[in-house]
Amino acid sequence: MLSTILWSLFFLACPAFILWLCSKNKFLDSVGAIVLCYAIGILIGNIGILPKNIGDVQSVFNMVTIPLALPLVFFSLNLRGWGKQAGLAAKSFGGALLSVILASFISYVIFQTSLGAEAHKMAGMLIGCYTGGTPNLAAIGSALKISQTNYIAVHTSDVFVGAVLFLLILTLIPRALKKILPAFKLPGGGKVKNTIKEDSFEPYFKGYNKKDFWPLAGAFGIAIVIFAIGGGISLLAEGMLAKSMEPEVASELSSVIAILIITTLGILSSFIKKIRQIRMTFQLGHYLLLIFALVVSSMADITKLVDTAPMTLLYVAVLLGLSFIIHTVVSKLMKVDRDTHLVAMTALVYSPPFVPVVAATLKNKDVIMTGMLVGIAGWIIGNYAGIGFAYLMQLIFG
Repeated sequence: MLSTILWSLFFLACPAFILWLCSKNKFLDSVGAIVLCYAIGILIGNIGILPKNIGDVQSVFNMVTIPLALPLVFFSLNLRGWGKQAGLAAKSFGGALLSVILASFISYVIFQTSLGAEAHKMAGMLIGCYTGGTPNLAAIGSALKISQTNYIAVHTSDVFVGAVLFLLILTLIPRALKKILPAFKLPGGGKVKNTIKEDSFEPYFKGYNKKDFWPLAGAFGIAIVIFAIGGGISLLAEGMLAKSMEPEVASELSSVIAILIITTLGILSSFIKKIRQIRMTFQLGHYLLLIFALVVSSMADITKLVDTAPMTLLYVAVLLGLSFIIHTVVSKLMKVDRDTHLVAMTALVYSPPFVPVVAATLKNKDVIMTGMLVGIAGWIIGNYAGIGFAYLMQLIFG
């Protein structure tokens, strides 16, 4: 009993400590808090220090962290702030999304027999990841009940391949695209009024004070209510579905229903000004994602991971490479400029926090708003697109 309590406290405290370390150390920040959580989780899960009865605790954390994190992430969205670049953002988002879907389909056709029975789940996770980042990847993996080993294989591969691509985006790719895509020109001239704060999606609790506690506690309470609604409806759905199909299938579909309801209610809540203006909701949601990363990685069997990771790594590399090539062709046909092209792909593949970094490299702050809006749109549709794509691949290929 005591060991269970101590390990529960560890799962809660370790991500907070890692966030604090990353906020103080540039090298650790560049590695990323989520990568560190995965690394620590895999380590403690495979060296024999976890008690045998820890499985129930891990299952509880896995069950509650994602459904609570999603609404908190969505609360911070300002969907009214499309402003002057709505048309450009919509066009660049459409091109990037089309590219990710086409690349995902092609790469799935190539690799689905090599990836095993959960190939469609991996494909759905990656669609979610490359339209909305880690929150959607984690949510889809949870909804589809993918094995911990395959979840870690997909996410580890994404981290590695994504890091290489991001380095190229910051160095060689902007120069190469100068010869392919037109130069940036703001529609209508002038400057963009950025209605989205660039630090809104920063993962650290910087500037936090005592006045933020009760509003943030209220936001957490709303997230719990949304979780309860989604969970309650999914339980009713599972009972109804179990009458006409296998219990395992009914359980998976009910999890999907829960995630989609929670996503929808979280997005709708962002339209309520008092909820949207609560500070640090994104940061709290990100912290819960780190807890999930630590716990789920502690459940992964590293011997199985070694067997599955190489093929998964190749699959992710082909998918991302194809996405970038197709997106470049689409942007050329749609006459999207180089800077908008790069921030749109960055926003979808890496999520909004990375947009200002790329904009700084391009020396163009006017594209930040477009990138943020594209990333927000990706967050909104990511869970729907990823889950839909997973089931479509299963329907087509079996």
